[in-house]
Amino acid sequence: MPRTLSTKPKQDGFRAPGEFEPKSGCWLIWPERPDTWRLGAKPAQKLFVDVAAAIAQSEPVTVAASARQWQNARARLPGNVRVVEMSTNDSWLRDSGPNFVINDQGDVRGVDWIFNAYGGFDGGLYSPWDLDDLAAQKVLEIENMDRYRAPLIAEGGGLQCDGQGTLITTEQCLLNRNRNAHLGKAEVERRLGDYLGVDTVVWLPRGLAFDETDGHVDDLCCFVRPGVVVLSWTDNRDDPQYEIVREAEEVVDMAVGLVERKASWQP
Repeated sequence: MPRTLSTKPKQDGFRAPGEFEPKSGCWLIWPERPDTWRLGAKPAQKLFVDVAAAIAQSEPVTVAASARQWQNARARLPGNVRVVEMSTNDSWLRDSGPNFVINDQGDVRGVDWIFNAYGGFDGGLYSPWDLDDLAAQKVLEIENMDRYRAPLIAEGGGLQCDGQGTLITTEQCLLNRNRNAHLGKAEVERRLGDYLGVDTVVWLPRGLAFDETDGHVDDLCCFVRPGVVVLSWTDNRDDPQYEIVREAEEVVDMAVGLVERKASWQP
């Protein structure tokens, strides 16, 4: 049976892998929330079927669906996609689900952050969020993985790791008054180190403009290999992202040492 551990990943020899490292599977949540998804989520569900089918060509895929939607999801998703019944408040498992940590022997465990729907009652996106705060534990039980419950409000989209001890995040998100401002930067860094096995935290001041998650880092930049970061970019001085991406470039260049330029990463 999977356990909830009282120790911390770093002391147990576990670390967060890089975003680019191989993984053994992918989890999605079937969309249905009408105030998030238009037209009863029918257009979103069609696209989720396409996404799940594409991912399933290269790795196992599990889709969590509510009791109301399980039969619909099972009928529409390919047979090689596992569908499990799971109650959630919304469809963003990237944020409400666990971060995984590994050790040198290849063992995998999960880190379960406190989730408050991007700010709780101070600017959060929805209420209640209690089922989403349970999502990580449910995933880990289904996958038979031991769990660490981390004393930090965080979402997976707000964290980017290189697998070698460096993490990038934003002050706007993780140090927001509706997340962890009461702890202070030094204590947040300590807890990130304890639960992700990182030694260096690179703090970008803010995320992209108009981001309702309070500045998640994953739509601003990501590691593509250790020491190499790709940034969102614009050359248009009138773009509201112009100053933000240059500010991020300066911080990342100083901290990590190399940013792959836009010209090298044409879509």
